[in-house]
Amino acid sequence: MNVSAVEHSLAASAPALELRDVSCTFAPSSPKAPRYTAVRDVQLTVGAGEFVSVVGPTGCGKSTLLNMAAGLLLPSTGSVTVFGTPLVGLNARAGYMFQAESLMPWRTAEANVRAGLEFRGMAASEAQALTQEWLRRVGLQGFGDRYPHQLSGGMRKRTSLAQTLVLDPDLILMDEPFSALDIQTRQLMENEVLALWQRKKKAVLFITHDLDEAIAMSDRVVVMSAGPGARPIGEFTIDLPRPRDVAEVRITPRFIELHQAIWQVLRDEVLKGYQQQWTRKAA
Repeated sequence: MNVSAVEHSLAASAPALELRDVSCTFAPSSPKAPRYTAVRDVQLTVGAGEFVSVVGPTGCGKSTLLNMAAGLLLPSTGSVTVFGTPLVGLNARAGYMFQAESLMPWRTAEANVRAGLEFRGMAASEAQALTQEWLRRVGLQGFGDRYPHQLSGGMRKRTSLAQTLVLDPDLILMDEPFSALDIQTRQLMENEVLALWQRKKKAVLFITHDLDEAIAMSDRVVVMSAGPGARPIGEFTIDLPRPRDVAEVRITPRFIELHQAIWQVLRDEVLKGYQQQWTRKAA
């Protein structure tokens, strides 16, 4: 076996994402303010084809971890590797679905989905065909000519999902993408994501405050401690059978058992997070 074949084999067996002893400290906002360490000595892996959710109290650094995985933020210490290769600059193998609206308001839904393909230099006819295919996959066939303000919240999220997945990323990063949706639309979107994930089994790192959502969707749930200096304090394998319907799976006995076990670890950290928020406000 030649060297390149060996390297390819090692890359194929490596985790999609690995954070090793990662810490992130932010400079003070004013001369008198202290430095703030959001996360400290974090070890986190996402296997190829694995769906991993991270839960934790507000301010525990969940989005910081996601931004380091995307290459948008450099760790202060430690390292980030993507499929066995150290991450330098932006993570070209990742697609990032943000919590906030990320659609360009002056472009139609179709043009928003097509934008990334255009930036990559794909031929116009091929980009158009791929865009139409993904609009159909997320249930927006016939709505491609609508602008974001003409779409419902759920339809805008579907457009953002298509915008991310049309690029066929090997790693999908999702930062509370459905938190602003009503419960019915949210469950529809969760099931759509699971159906799309089931087809290609891309690696997913999913950030959420919703423990029910994390259990219903994931292969593994990682619990973060309260910040500052947050770190993983629990890891749970979700052994619920797939495929799953996120509404139906929540009433199964095993789901309830997992929820109770994870909440026992998470509850105290959530209380700590609230106490710290009130302390900061009082100061």
